[in-house]
Amino acid sequence: MQQTEASCALHWVNGNWLDSEQHGESINPATGKKIGDYAIGDMNTARAAVTAASYAFNHTNWKHDRERRALVLHDLADRFEANAEKLAQLLSLENGKILPEARFEISLVAPGLRYCAGLVFQDGGRAAQWGNGRFSLVIREPVGVAGISVPWNSPVALLSRSLAPALAAGCTVVIKMPGQTAQVNALIARIISSSPLLPKGVVNMVTGEKDVLSFLVESPDVPVISFTGSTRTGRAIQAAGAACLKRFGLELGGKTPIIIFDDADLDAALLKTEKALTTFAGQFCMTGSRLLVQRGVANRVRERLIARLSTLKVGPASEAFSEMGPLIDKDNVERVDVMVERALQDGAVALVRGGPVREGPLASGAFYLPTFLEVDSSALAIVQEEVFGPVLTLQVFDTEEEAVALANQSEYGLAASIWSSDLNCPLRVAAHIDAGTVWINDWATIRDEFEEGGYKQSGQGRLRGLAQLDDFVEYKHIVLQPGAMSQKETEVENEHQ
Repeated sequence: MQQTEASCALHWVNGNWLDSEQHGESINPATGKKIGDYAIGDMNTARAAVTAASYAFNHTNWKHDRERRALVLHDLADRFEANAEKLAQLLSLENGKILPEARFEISLVAPGLRYCAGLVFQDGGRAAQWGNGRFSLVIREPVGVAGISVPWNSPVALLSRSLAPALAAGCTVVIKMPGQTAQVNALIARIISSSPLLPKGVVNMVTGEKDVLSFLVESPDVPVISFTGSTRTGRAIQAAGAACLKRFGLELGGKTPIIIFDDADLDAALLKTEKALTTFAGQFCMTGSRLLVQRGVANRVRERLIARLSTLKVGPASEAFSEMGPLIDKDNVERVDVMVERALQDGAVALVRGGPVREGPLASGAFYLPTFLEVDSSALAIVQEEVFGPVLTLQVFDTEEEAVALANQSEYGLAASIWSSDLNCPLRVAAHIDAGTVWINDWATIRDEFEEGGYKQSGQGRLRGLAQLDDFVEYKHIVLQPGAMSQKETEVENEHQ
């Protein structure tokens, strides 16, 4: 069966396009209109994918052939670059991102693949002589089949972020892709499958939901899961995988604080604050959702953000004027609005109410206007819970110590942003922030050569950087005792024992 752009979006398993009995509809979140059909994977689909990946791991030379793995990663990088605009256009249509944001997401893919191609040869073991004629060798081997679970908010970038190190390590993979981006999934699969260097069964892609993820988590043939998603689901799958002592790499929720001190460059800080809230319509693990402002500039920050967020141009990705697109669907619009209403009942003050668009040409889409709330307590649910929508809270502080305390009053610890023109203040504060990434006078700068991951309930393990292969490898200690070259050397050694 051939996969074409006009056909139902299918799974890619063992080098073949695979259909399912059950189909779903892909919807444009900006209009609510159908844009295609897709096959919905189930446990049988997942089982077939795991079988293919296990065979490829055990019966091909993939796990041993470093040169081939590096070539494949470079080849995939070239192919994603060649299809970058096509991917960005489809991502905007199906995911709702405005085109500049879709292009930004796609731009992250090729550099990450190429960096991991370099890690293929950098990743080595070590050796030492610990006695006369006695040696130890430590090597790092691929763990086996890796299950990768990808969320719908950034399906291209977050797939490649886990796929690149898994392939570099020598694992074979089964990827669970989200139904909300099925047409994008199919295009990704076409790009990957076009590589003539990739052995059959090394990469398998299944579009599905809970059944597929549950099978991967519970299967003894999938020793490691790389999961990006909510903290609630991360906890659940970790508990389910405990019976197999499953290894998990988890990148989970976030509540990124943006800390603005009195001496900050407000023009730069507020421009980034706006983007930190509205990029991907706030559907981003690093969304800047908590604004902490020192009292001396609080009034100016409040006034300028009210003016800016009140006039932000929300619209379809297809419109050049749009500064923020829709949420992924109307169910999420209602979910976010319930959270905002509860916050208002609990004492939050609406500086910009925003909310669902229920009238006019945008009413058929899943649009939610930016919302800006001032709160006086970190205990409110709107401060503590990940919203995954364009909702920003404001709290005022006086001292560095208070700023740190407010920033750390969260179960999450994925990222933080600090703004000050002082040389030393941001470094002092950053040293006490419980977060895996801290930006100074910036937000969402990501580098492939530096690790990314969370503290506390924002996850475990690291992606990007040198540490990203750790989830996908085992250490093996090999002891060699060939003996000494002469009996005399052995006698001398014994005299000293």
